[in-house]
Amino acid sequence: MNFPLGFYDIGLWLAMTSIILLATSELLNRSYGETNLRVDTVRLRNAAKILGIIFLITVSIRVFMIIFKL
Repeated sequence: MNFPLGFYDIGLWLAMTSIILLATSELLNRSYGETNLRVDTVRLRNAAKILGIIFLITVSIRVFMIIFKL
């Protein structure tokens, strides 16, 4: 049984998740509206950066595979 997702699919998912988390962390205030829900934008931004770095690693692996025809 083969794994249904490839490098392209995982890289696309990582890129979209990173962009959504980064945009969310930039758009939210420290306390959003009148609710008691507190969003830690620093942790959200750090998670977006980590996912972005992992995405760049997958892109570099794909470039390496293209260059060396693996």
